[in-house]
Amino acid sequence: MAGHTTEAHPHGADRLCDAGDRVYSRAVRRGRVSRKDAESVPCLVELALLHPDPDDMGWLVPTSPQEVMTRLLREMHEHVVATQSRMGEAVSAFEWYAALGGDARASAGGVAIRVLDGLPRIRAAMDEATEACTSEVLAVQPGGIRREDELTEGLHRALALRRRGVRMRDLYTHVARHGQGLRNYMELMEEAAEARTLDEVTERLIVFDRTVAFIPASPDRTMALELRHPALVSYLVTVFERLWRLAVPLTAPLPDTGIEGITHRERSIAALLAEGHQDAVVAERLGISVRTCRAHIARLSETLGAASRTQLGVRIAQAGLDGPPRAAELQPLTVPDRPGSPSDR
Repeated sequence: MAGHTTEAHPHGADRLCDAGDRVYSRAVRRGRVSRKDAESVPCLVELALLHPDPDDMGWLVPTSPQEVMTRLLREMHEHVVATQSRMGEAVSAFEWYAALGGDARASAGGVAIRVLDGLPRIRAAMDEATEACTSEVLAVQPGGIRREDELTEGLHRALALRRRGVRMRDLYTHVARHGQGLRNYMELMEEAAEARTLDEVTERLIVFDRTVAFIPASPDRTMALELRHPALVSYLVTVFERLWRLAVPLTAPLPDTGIEGITHRERSIAALLAEGHQDAVVAERLGISVRTCRAHIARLSETLGAASRTQLGVRIAQAGLDGPPRAAELQPLTVPDRPGSPSDR
């Protein structure tokens, strides 16, 4: 969206500065505002939120909030359309250049990258890949506890793969361990499937027979990319294998944190807080709600004896929670006792 270019007011109409917010709000309430009162916020004139009163040039009248909202939505729509157009052009260009190398097409003759727009197309492509799969499926499933509908949606594919003797390996976050639905699913798959968990995983990924991969192409996952370029698929498989070696089998307990009174979840939260992430980002990456995340932060603060967020950051560093476990942490580190220390849930 168009933005103000001066250093004092580097923003657009979608995020006014504090001074601009006050003056524009006053202008809307009163119907106009004097030029003198608006001198400190030239951004409002440049963004066409204020314009001269034709009846009295000493005053400025506001553009109605409804008109501003319509303008913002129109600009957002144009931005989305332009982005989708550029994505399509980039995919076409990639396919053209890849074709010159002779290996851009998969052995089955499909294009190197295909954009799947809409859940019906995504599901149809997944069903097609499932039918062609003969040996192995690798999957990364981000988020927290898997809902029953999520597990049910792909159940028919998993059962078809199991009948053909295809091996399935799935990566989840540690949070997924607490969902009974996932355990029921794994029991149903029997020896055909194996699951491991990590503190956090990458965005969703599914690879069939190391020849075709699917990844999201939009935040809401209503668009996906079907990848058949050998180099791209090989890269994704390498990422999966490295995460798999670091992950903990679903059937095994999570390792001790090495620090008395600190749960595995709290250690993961501490490491992300040390990186400067906000509560919402920490929650999303670990697959938990913001409310649960803040409850863990409160318990972490209590355990470490921190009275503020700033002090918590210092205590996290002092306790060695700002990164992966170090050799010095092989012996448990004692921290002040706190009542009701929760299990790692």
